[in-house]
Amino acid sequence: MDWQQPFQSGRKPLLARNVVSTSQPLAAQAGIAAIARGGNAVDAALATAICLTVVEPTMNGIGADNFALIWDGSKLHGLNASGRAPAAWSPERFKDLSKMPERGWDTVTVPGAVSGWVALSKKFGKLPFADLFKDAIRHARDGFPVGPTVARQWATQSVDLADVPGYRQAFLPKGQPPKAGEIWRFADQATTLEDIAATGGESFYRGRLAKAIASFAKECGGAMTEADLASHQADWVEPISTNFRGHDIHEIPPNGQGIAALLALNILSHLPYDQTAVGSPERMHLEIEAMRVSFADLYAHIADPAHMRVTSEEILSDSYAAKRASLIDVRKAGQYSAGSPKVGGTVYLCASDASGMMISLIQSNFKGFGSGVVVPGTGIALQNRGSGFVLTPDHPNQVAGGKRPMHTIIPAFMTRDGTAEMAFGVMGGNMQAQGHMQMVLRNVVEGRNPQACADSPRWRINDVGDLMLEKHVPQAVVDGLIAMGHKPTVTPADSLDFGSAQLIQKLEGETQAGGHAYAAGSDPRRDGQAIGY
Repeated sequence: MDWQQPFQSGRKPLLARNVVSTSQPLAAQAGIAAIARGGNAVDAALATAICLTVVEPTMNGIGADNFALIWDGSKLHGLNASGRAPAAWSPERFKDLSKMPERGWDTVTVPGAVSGWVALSKKFGKLPFADLFKDAIRHARDGFPVGPTVARQWATQSVDLADVPGYRQAFLPKGQPPKAGEIWRFADQATTLEDIAATGGESFYRGRLAKAIASFAKECGGAMTEADLASHQADWVEPISTNFRGHDIHEIPPNGQGIAALLALNILSHLPYDQTAVGSPERMHLEIEAMRVSFADLYAHIADPAHMRVTSEEILSDSYAAKRASLIDVRKAGQYSAGSPKVGGTVYLCASDASGMMISLIQSNFKGFGSGVVVPGTGIALQNRGSGFVLTPDHPNQVAGGKRPMHTIIPAFMTRDGTAEMAFGVMGGNMQAQGHMQMVLRNVVEGRNPQACADSPRWRINDVGDLMLEKHVPQAVVDGLIAMGHKPTVTPADSLDFGSAQLIQKLEGETQAGGHAYAAGSDPRRDGQAIGY
């Protein structure tokens, strides 16, 4: 591992035996405190995730979804805790629209995050479930100073949400969002977290909180019912993977977008990537084009797996990657349509402990505060994952009751020779698959340490397909991409469009007395940090 820090973020990698890394310091501290109380990496991740619903509400909430990849010391496990559409949803319900709504009750699928917390705690946790809520409840009831990045996001997002049912009363009680450094308290959220903790999540799906959610939906014309909530379950799934230069890169299978990162890496394996120089426009061009091809397949084929017409194995086959790579001109930007395989605002965190357990977890309300809907008296801000469906007839991702939409949130994990290597992720809409690929390339190909991987300049294909570059991408690279036919937008230096990366990588070797040790990095683009114990 290269310990040099070539990108000037001012941060150094953290080295410790037990680590939590996430985008908000108070949440990271809640996680490491769980380890100090005798918990393991999963307990730390859960304490962090629960706390993030309080201290970073602009990105996630109690009404969010989550996914996780867990290394138990010998095997990798996957958890899909994303929700399904209300049973009453159908194409007919949305027939007068050209696309799915982006806010309000008609974007809310059953929230899965609470079920994810329960499933992870039951299967892997050491601490009592209620113990994991202590810091989150304290911050919600006693208050905490709002960080500068969260304050900025709060102000920006509130412009479009003020009139969504429940939002103004919950998150604009003084008529305006809190400023950086202002103390924020939310007693309703503290009470709800206490209820979830005391009932082991039952209240949320089959009790008092479920009744409150369904009642508010009915009052506002939404379709969510108590039966929809009661029928929800989180699913243990087998991760999908591809081998890239001796490293196995793992993702959650569809309905998540992680397969796009794996396909892009497979495509790069069929391109002359090693013939390009580190940091050159020629190298960045190949990365961008591989991702463009991969995205074409993502948006055409990926959905709830019960409704897909192709399998992950078919999309990730070497022959299909070679076929897709053949479309790419190594000297010129292109446009790509979907191929035909042979038919046969998000928070991210990672944690590890000295025993060797590692977890990669992502949790999100999707677009900022999600749907904007907040259930009165509960502090439950509901996600807008339903906007991830499409209305195109016969599309595998067409909206339907009881169906999961295609999801952008994805955790990632790396193993080598059957052992854990790194837990990592990059939050931020469609930036996530692109970010995963870029983190793998910076670490595996260029040998950079976790903090340098997080610091490195990034590119992004945005939601409408345009290329964006960070301000600190060298001008020579920008000019080189333009010469190859790209039309990049160079964003301002303080842009939040490139997500937030967190990485924890196991150090080679192991001590008899203390167990495993790790190096970690936390993205300088957010307020977060990596904390060790």
